[in-house]
Amino acid sequence: MENIEIRESRPDDLAAIEALYPDAFPDEDLLPLVKDLLQETPPVLSLVATIDAVLVGHVIFTWCHVGSDTDTQHALRAPLAVATARQRRGIGRALVAAGLQSLERSGVEQVYVLGDPAYYARLGFAAESDVMPPYPLPDAYAGAWQSIALGDRTPRSHGTLVVSPTWQQPALWGP
Repeated sequence: MENIEIRESRPDDLAAIEALYPDAFPDEDLLPLVKDLLQETPPVLSLVATIDAVLVGHVIFTWCHVGSDTDTQHALRAPLAVATARQRRGIGRALVAAGLQSLERSGVEQVYVLGDPAYYARLGFAAESDVMPPYPLPDAYAGAWQSIALGDRTPRSHGTLVVSPTWQQPALWGP
């Protein structure tokens, strides 16, 4: 595998991030979501992957909590993009792993994702049934709502995930 550097994104990465998402997702316009997430307060965890100083991947984790429990830290992983020419080389996996390590060091107990169960199972995620997403998911998304407990923690939260205003759009949670 090529020498990948993973680091927190910087303001001067924005142009490359804006070019990455249309390349990785030609049929979806994720740029408005990405830009809104990058402006959130408190800031999100935004990581980039570079190869030879060229940005080839990006991931965002946003802070959230479950129900009225604002003392326990949780995060939502989304979106994740890897340049089309660099996909299937472990870059997405490396970005998610680095994010999970950083979140664990920050005290986050659990991370959630709405994504392909086959892909995220390889990263340690499993179907989530104790914490519900903020909006009902279509039947076609069965198994796509997943989570991973960080460190040696045992998930103990039950309820509905409370997300930032950026994520409070039902269209982001369905087809």
